[in-house]
Amino acid sequence: MSTTLEARPVAVPVSGDVTVVPVLDGERPVGAWIAGSGTATFRPVIDINQLVGTVLGGAAVIAIALAVAAGRRRSAVGAVTMGPGGWVSIKGAPRPPLRTSTPRPLWARLIGAHPAGLDKPCRRR
Repeated sequence: MSTTLEARPVAVPVSGDVTVVPVLDGERPVGAWIAGSGTATFRPVIDINQLVGTVLGGAAVIAIALAVAAGRRRSAVGAVTMGPGGWVSIKGAPRPPLRTSTPRPLWARLIGAHPAGLDKPCRRR
């Protein structure tokens, strides 16, 4: 890749020992040479169009990455494996709710009664 510039240096005197020489590419300023007291420094001009394009491109990449990450969902149940003696192990499954501290009465256990609630569906026999 090569870049060719048609630079027309124009000396612009500044007060003191400093000379500013703007560098143009056609009519577009590219930078300036600042010369004084035995040294010369090139100061490039910030290209606003390139800066805006870079920021928009970066924002687009981030938006696409977030959309792809949001589209991928973890499975509801992890890997299911068989353990010794027929035990089933489910990786990544939520833990079952803790039991209440008060045990069920003996009569409820004998007849198989459960508390009325919406968390368990009714079983018909």
